[in-house]
Order: sequence, then structure tokens, then C-alpha cells
Amino acid sequence: MTKPCNQVLRQLPLFEFANGDDFQSFKSESQPDSEQAAFSDYIVYVDESGDHSLESIDPDYPVFVLAFGIFHKRHYAEKIVPAIEKFKFNNFGHDLIVLHEHEIRKKKNAFTLLNNQSLNKVFLDDLSQIMQSSNFILAACVIDKIKLQNSDILTEENNPYHLALGFCLEGLYDFLSEKNQLERKTHILVECRGKKEDKALELEFRRMIDGNNRKNVPLPFDIVFVDKQANSTGLQFADLVARPIGINYLRPTQSNRAFDILREKFMCRGGRDCLGQDYEGYGLKIIPKNIISKKLVSKKAKSLQEPPEA
Repeated sequence: MTKPCNQVLRQLPLFEFANGDDFQSFKSESQPDSEQAAFSDYIVYVDESGDHSLESIDPDYPVFVLAFGIFHKRHYAEKIVPAIEKFKFNNFGHDLIVLHEHEIRKKKNAFTLLNNQSLNKVFLDDLSQIMQSSNFILAACVIDKIKLQNSDILTEENNPYHLALGFCLEGLYDFLSEKNQLERKTHILVECRGKKEDKALELEFRRMIDGNNRKNVPLPFDIVFVDKQANSTGLQFADLVARPIGINYLRPTQSNRAFDILREKFMCRGGRDCLGQDYEGYGLKIIPKNIISKKLVSKKAKSLQEPPEA
């Protein structure tokens, strides 16, 4: 018998590792050898929301958001990537779909199927479950472009992107310092935006990692530019988190399901017992609000004594 076209069919279990013990059982049993130790245990995916131009500011979205998603490589490879693959097979029948927040929100292109209310609900519920159950750390920066224009902190070098980049790199440094990963190289993956933009970003990035940063120390990071069409799970995660952060800043009293999940992903002071608290000004920087303070926070980010959470 033919099933109704609006009936939702689930082919693959979303999580076969749904219980907490299995989900956190990825901790490495042995130390890496010297050759493996050239790279850190973490990988960082970056995306942005809004544009960093101050020449024309969208009154409906006058912010620029830069988000660093920090993942433990083994957890990312063994848990997050398979979950996203299953999600794509369940909802589209293949895994070549690239999850773009804008297209999902507007129900465009491959996501026109979300105009079906029941499919849309299942899609968003499943995606929310993956985001909530996945372990990653967020370091993000929101630039209020109107306030920045009216402040005395804006210089020719300090455009919104460079300001946000500096604070996110600082947060990443703090996190990796806690994890004893600063002796190894950590790769930061960003989506290509154009030859001119990428060249300017790389120059600023190299300047910062060479020691021209608020900590005045070399940063053991390397940048990798990724084609926009690349089907990178990590970059899709970063794309999905950036705009909800901006919307929460602009309309903090508005219901924001995505941000409610992300709240417990930010680097925070006080460790695991304080998830979702005391992250503002630390894992989430607001500029110009917090840029005036030059004092660096010395408290630890999330203290993960058990398996690494990111």
C-alpha cells in the first residue's frame, strides 16, 4: 500500500550512541607518538553572520558575528560526522546536501521540502538533537556595528572582522592552554570569501599569530581556506550557530531555540558545573561592550576532567 506523501519515514536511527556513557567513551586510551603529536587533538571551524562592512549597515541586522566551533578530533570523526551523515540520508536520501542556515530558514533550494509542516518539525527536532548531544566548545564575538561606529576604538586596522578574530583567537588560546595543547599546531578552517578578502584575512591572521595580539605571545595556529562548496560537517556546524548568536544579542527576549542549545556550549568560567552561566565576556565577547577592558581573564574555561567535551 502506498504511504501518504506527508508521512515521515525514518530509515536510520539518529543516534545509536544516545546514552551518555557510550557518547563520552571516545577518550583516547594511549598517548600519541612524537610524530602524531605535531598536531593538536582539536580542530576549529569558523563561520560568520552578517557582513563586516561599516559603509552600509542593515538596520534589521546591524551586527557582525564570528563563531569558532572547537571540536575534539576523535569525537568529531566518530560521533558528530556519522550523526550528520545519518541525518542527511534520513531527510534527503543522500549525503551531498550542504546545510546552510540561510537556506534552511528561508526553505530555499534543497530545503523547499521544509514547507511541509510535519517534515519541517522532524527536520528541526532531529537537527536540534544533534546539536544538543554533540560536544563542542564555542568561542564567539558579536560586533555591534552602530555602536562601533560611534566609539573611539575603531581604527583603520581594527575593522570588525579583525577585532572579532583577535578576541576569538584569544579565547582559543585560553582553551588550548588548559588542555596542554599549545606545543602542537591547531588548524583553523574558514570558508573562502574571495581572493582579495582571503588575502587580507590571511595577512591579519599571520600578524596575530606572530605575536601581535593582546597576549603578546606567538599562537600555534594555522589557517586553512575551504571552498564554499565543500561538504564539511564542521563548517556546517559553524554556519548553523553564528546567526542565532546575533539574533539573541539583538532580541534577547525573543524565543530562540537554537541559542538555548548553544548557551551550554560557550567557554565559561567555573567549569562543567557552570555550563550556560558566566560565559559573557569570556566565551562570548560583545564589542564595543567588552573591548574597553584590557584585563585578561585568568580563570579556566570548562574544566573537563573526564573525556574531552570538545
